[in-house]
Parts: sequence; structure tokens; C-alpha cells
Amino acid sequence: MLVTRYNPNMNITEFRRGFNLINSMLDDLGQYKTLSSTNKFTPSINTREGEFAYHIEVDLPGVSKENINVQVEDNSLVISGERKFNNEVKEENYYKVESSFGSFSRSFSLPKEADVENIHAESKDGVLEVIVPKLESAIVDKVKKVEIK
Repeated sequence: MLVTRYNPNMNITEFRRGFNLINSMLDDLGQYKTLSSTNKFTPSINTREGEFAYHIEVDLPGVSKENINVQVEDNSLVISGERKFNNEVKEENYYKVESSFGSFSRSFSLPKEADVENIHAESKDGVLEVIVPKLESAIVDKVKKVEIK
């Protein structure tokens, strides 16, 4: 039988080593989140299909319409841009600056019945709405009478 001497400090040392390891992992994760959040921005998007058009709503709070680009490339609708945010507070004996920025790009495959020539977009209250009309022939062809034989 192997006899070992009990050392009460050994348990505390192992606990501290594990705690330090977890802290260093969390510090590394915090640095990664800070770096990635300043370079990328992913806006929330809602899409819906109406009777005469497809609607895409993009939440872009604080983004001016001059920093948004909407274009059609190879039968895909690409919405891209850049967000710049600077919050500066100057008071007596106190100065604080918080800045965040990031670029974004989202693309959507357009269906065959999309009228690419008449796409239009509006930006209001931090929401960009892109309306992709359907071709008139696609709207008429939706109702098809089936002949009974």
C-alpha cells in the first residue's frame, strides 16, 4: 500500500492554477471580441414577399444614406456600407470618447421574376427599405387555369 502525506495547501494551489487558466482564456476571448466588433457590423434584416414586389428591410441605426451602397451584381442584390459612430463627452475635468465603426455587406439572390431595372431604396429613421418589383408577366402568370379533360 502506498502512503502519501496529506498537504492541505495542494488543493488551494490546484484551484488557483485552474482559476488563472480560466481567467486567461476569458481575457483572450475579450480581446478577440473587441477586435472583431470594431471591424465587422452585421445589421438585422427582414425580408417578405408581397403580391407585386419583394421587400427587404435593413436596420441601420446611425448610418447615413451616403454610407450605404445598393447594387445588382450577377443576378444578386448587394447591400453594403460602413457604420461610423463617435460619442464624445467634454465636461470640466472629464473627457470621454467612444468610437465604433464597421463595414457590412449582405447579398441576396434575385429570383427570375424580379424586375431588376425598377429596384428602388429608401432610408428613413435608421431603416433602409429596398423594394424589388416583380415583372408584370410573372404577376399575370401566377393564376393559371387548368383544363379538365
